Amino acid sequence: MNFLGTILGIGCIVASMMMEGTSPGILLNIPAFLVVCGASFFACFIQYPLSAMGGAAKKFIWVLSPPHYNFAGQVELLISMSTTARQQGLLALENSVGSANDDFTRDGIQMIVDGVDKDAMSELMENAIGIEEEKDKLGVAFYEALGGYAPTMGIIGAVLGLIHAMSLLDRPDLLGTAVATAFVATVYGLVLANLIALPASGRIKAAIAEGTLYKTMTMEGLISIAAGENSMMLKRRMAVYTGEKEAQ
Repeated sequence: MNFLGTILGIGCIVASMMMEGTSPGILLNIPAFLVVCGASFFACFIQYPLSAMGGAAKKFIWVLSPPHYNFAGQVELLISMSTTARQQGLLALENSVGSANDDFTRDGIQMIVDGVDKDAMSELMENAIGIEEEKDKLGVAFYEALGGYAPTMGIIGAVLGLIHAMSLLDRPDLLGTAVATAFVATVYGLVLANLIALPASGRIKAAIAEGTLYKTMTMEGLISIAAGENSMMLKRRMAVYTGEKEAQ
């Protein structure tokens, strides 16, 4: 659904051209596409290693289908685990490992069962959150860089097109079309930056922030359970993440 904005944005541009009597077909220009998209991509290729670019490609899926984090469901699981731990002991939580929906939660539950000290557990989980966040941010940085290079490459494409147009000064019948075509690269650069790359970086950044919040909430809940706090205290802690209604 998020990518629909890109399609509608491009649709608005095409519609405005048609309203002004300009054929949208003029935007179909292979040389301009190569200069803007190709050169922008390879500029990022210089800046980032292949692993980062591969990660960025995978993160683009989040633009099409962002990850969903069930905060309410996670709170219910944590409260249920808290009740079990208070009634049957921490070892009884081993049966809850299979109920977790993600590896981060499963690893945290296993640490409780294994008797890991809550301070060491907090440090390990905080490190896991931080490292995962930094890896994901490489995808954000890639699309931000792509959004920075694309307009500049569009200008380069326009200049190259104008150089070609100047060679047609002795052919006025072709000059107008050549000049118009020269600026197609500028359009490509601006569209790539402002309707694809920069919005993608913002969407991925929002998904990362939501995932970090989800993991932080999970970590705090698991540490509360490891410390032997009661369910009411856990609910108060979780209310910060889910809203006041959850605490009532």
